[in-house]
Amino acid sequence: MSKLISATLIATALLLTPTNNYQVTLAGTCASNCGPRPLQFTPGQYIRVQVVNRTPRVLKLEKLPEMRRISLEPGKEYSVDMESATEPNFSLLFWDDTGRSLQANVSKPNFGTLRLELRPSNQFPGYRSLYILNDGKVNVF
Repeated sequence: MSKLISATLIATALLLTPTNNYQVTLAGTCASNCGPRPLQFTPGQYIRVQVVNRTPRVLKLEKLPEMRRISLEPGKEYSVDMESATEPNFSLLFWDDTGRSLQANVSKPNFGTLRLELRPSNQFPGYRSLYILNDGKVNVF
């Protein structure tokens, strides 16, 4: 009889004990929710950076560390060839002189090309720069 009472008390305690873990975590792959892989090049690889102006206005580009300023007409493309993606880090600043925001879409159409398409955006402040780090990673800010 004492075993039946003990089992009943344990079962009742387990059923009536509140749990604070309301979220269930399921393990799995990120095949459907990973997002796109970050763009990266092999360090030391030859890279061609193509910048395309998809806005109706003239955009300004400035390549660092050379401090060379370029005006990019609407619908036009500008290419920069880099012999090595490792030294120094590649930086490209871009902006609209009227102060409008820009959206930057980066893609890798082939093994050695990075394509940056600049479009008008309603989000403030928008994108302003492209960086290719010496480890080959591509960042757009």
